[in-house]
Amino acid sequence: MKNIVYIIVLVSQVFFAQNNFEKGNSLYKSGKYEQAIDAYTSELTAKKHSAELYFNLGNCYYKLNKVAPAIYNYEKALVLNPNDSEILNNLKFAQKRTVDEIKVVPTVGFAKLLRDFTAICHYNSWAWISVGFSVLFLVSFLGYYFSALTLHKRLFFAGMFVLFLLLLISVASAIFEKSHFKKERPAIVFAEMTDVKSEPQNKGNSVVILHEGTKVFVKETVDNWKKIQLTDGSEGWIDSNAIQEVK
Repeated sequence: MKNIVYIIVLVSQVFFAQNNFEKGNSLYKSGKYEQAIDAYTSELTAKKHSAELYFNLGNCYYKLNKVAPAIYNYEKALVLNPNDSEILNNLKFAQKRTVDEIKVVPTVGFAKLLRDFTAICHYNSWAWISVGFSVLFLVSFLGYYFSALTLHKRLFFAGMFVLFLLLLISVASAIFEKSHFKKERPAIVFAEMTDVKSEPQNKGNSVVILHEGTKVFVKETVDNWKKIQLTDGSEGWIDSNAIQEVK
């Protein structure tokens, strides 16, 4: 009896969540963006996170000309689906509405090559790729072990060697990408205008003034202050209440 009750509750929750999401889509198409936000937010309250949900929320805020929430939700969507061209495109449009024009200092050399390569896939995808190479390696080993012909043994042995290298690369990429994911703490400025200080106190000198929608990276936290780094490499301290971390 209890199992039946659990099943009914689970099905009703899923059905309710789908209705909320579909309701949000319908409201968005009707131009009722505030109501659509409420419907989508109810999905988040029910812990139904998805790239599509955050993307739709970003679109609603973009239509309402609320720059910071729009960029924030697009960034949240990219965390779940980092290579989605539609999310990236809408994010660029939203970023054009920001006030601050901070240069992006690109990484160069081997660090850039390594990052560009591992960023091709999410660390979970790299893990599954590693599993695939492991299975192929096992198949090659079995082929080598049971082959009677010398030529076949050589081919399977060469395949094992190549697959083992690919397995190591995929595992290393998964580890590197997950480490980068954990260390990187992007955040969006939500305050209309805020000072970045040279030290974690109000008496500190103002390093730069930031406006809503600007993307920063959190390095550490001291009391109610966060040390941030801008995309141009400069650093400073900002009030914790002025920003919201993406992940």
